[in-house]
Amino acid sequence: MDLSIPIAATSEVAAAYFQGIVTLGLAILCVILHRRYGKPYFGWWALAWVVYATRLGAIITFLHTGAWGWLYWHQVTTGWTALALLWAALVFSRGVVWKSRYLLVALFPPAWSYGAIYRLDNFFLAAGPTVLFLSVATAWTGWALYRYHREVGSPAARGLAMVLFLWALHHLDYPFLRARGVWNPWGYYLDLLFELGIGAGILLLVLEDLDQGLRTLTSLSGELQRERRGSDGVVEAVVRRALALRGVHGAALYLMGGEAPGTVIHGAGVCALWPRQGLPPAARAAVEAMASTRVPEVLQGSGDADVSLHWPHPYTATLPILRGEELAGALVVVGEARDPFAALSTSFLVGFGQQVGAALANEELYDSLANRTDELEYLQSRMIRQHEEERERISRELHDETAQVLAAVNMQLGLLREQGDEGMVASLDHARSLVGQGIRSIRDVTRNLRPTVLDDLGLLPALRALVRDFGTLNPLDIEFEATGSFPPLSPDAELALYRSLQEALSNTLRHGACTTVEIALETDEGGVHLTVTDDGKGFDDGGEAALGRSRGGLAGMRERITAVGGWVGLGTGYGGGAQVHVWVPSRDRTVS
Repeated sequence: MDLSIPIAATSEVAAAYFQGIVTLGLAILCVILHRRYGKPYFGWWALAWVVYATRLGAIITFLHTGAWGWLYWHQVTTGWTALALLWAALVFSRGVVWKSRYLLVALFPPAWSYGAIYRLDNFFLAAGPTVLFLSVATAWTGWALYRYHREVGSPAARGLAMVLFLWALHHLDYPFLRARGVWNPWGYYLDLLFELGIGAGILLLVLEDLDQGLRTLTSLSGELQRERRGSDGVVEAVVRRALALRGVHGAALYLMGGEAPGTVIHGAGVCALWPRQGLPPAARAAVEAMASTRVPEVLQGSGDADVSLHWPHPYTATLPILRGEELAGALVVVGEARDPFAALSTSFLVGFGQQVGAALANEELYDSLANRTDELEYLQSRMIRQHEEERERISRELHDETAQVLAAVNMQLGLLREQGDEGMVASLDHARSLVGQGIRSIRDVTRNLRPTVLDDLGLLPALRALVRDFGTLNPLDIEFEATGSFPPLSPDAELALYRSLQEALSNTLRHGACTTVEIALETDEGGVHLTVTDDGKGFDDGGEAALGRSRGGLAGMRERITAVGGWVGLGTGYGGGAQVHVWVPSRDRTVS
């Protein structure tokens, strides 16, 4: 066999060899992408480039040997390359599945090429249908990718479609130019540019998927780490972010365990009614497939409605939500284009599902703790109220019974003094003085147990009376300033504020070593703000530390104030002394 190449064909063979090497490089690239991401369309693209390299091998062998059989296989593999590229684009953009009738289309290249090579003598009649088939298949590939761009907004798919449209036009010049040797070897180099454009487009699609998917999932990851909003907020964030994925028209969170197994707890987009209607059969099939493998699964459609399941979505993707080793649920995503997790690795998605599961578990724990805290606050408020009721009862009994008895004793002692012996007068006067002292002590105790002045005069006069009495009994210079009009407070809030001022004044005397106390009462943020400042030594290690460490009066003050929805703060005044801040809400304000 003479393997020499005609001089005229030498440059053509060199160009074909060079194109073959580049084509095999593209095939290897797609194989690597397939092994990395496990997506079927990368495998089809790799197969398309292998077939294209085979086509180049056939034409090179034909140029060496002149055997018509190699020209036949060159024609066949040319058609199969176009079909493989079309199939890869359809699998990528629509998630189509193989059907036996598609084999008829794949049989066209070998059938027509046989007639064109061995039976037809007219060149245009032989080459025309083949070139038209090749151009239509390539243009269809471009249209599939352009349609995908229109659905999801993919610049990479749009650029790839433009390359394919131009390549389809380039195919049409074959009967007029390249078959007659006019463009040799430049036709090979032009095809090579189109190949490189397609390869670059495939890489850009991968990068685009990675960027969009990672940005969406990392944004959700950031939201899961932010402030606690309750489990409803986390669920809404998960579904909303899933809905932002390219080509996604609906998302829902399905629970497989916990308090409500087998229910859709939240849906958005076309899945908004699933919480009421339940999981559709096609979505349930995708969830069951995911449950058996515990990795993300995609139920592909053909691009049209699935008649058997009445399912109008080309794909249904499920992402497992894991809590430790337990499968807690699934994030179900449906769309009109393709698998939204295209370029994201399975390990990344599984790890993300674990993060979502942990966030949901944390939020449930947070909700449980919040409910427990509410219960404790309610019990604390009830306990304080019971303490006040008991104080009121004891105060009433001391006032109505003990004080009255002592008053009667005092009257009897007075009668005895008037009727008795002169020698008993001094003793009776002393006894009456002791009884009077006891009555005054009981009145002081009853006033401390239950400040009736609150009920009789109201909050502001009661606070002024407390300050006046305290200043009279103790060597302190006390200034009291109340500015503005004050909103109405609940009885519990008024009592808590009164007790707080009482405790703050007592602390200035016991611990402050001060001579001056300034008291300010003002309206602030829909409530009443009390500030007590002294010129004493202040707190040794900061007010907040003292508040956290306290188990006595300050702790009781905080319990009373928080029970009515307020807060207590400690700090340092302008002169270095102690400063106490107490805030309570107005009656018509809800404080969380």
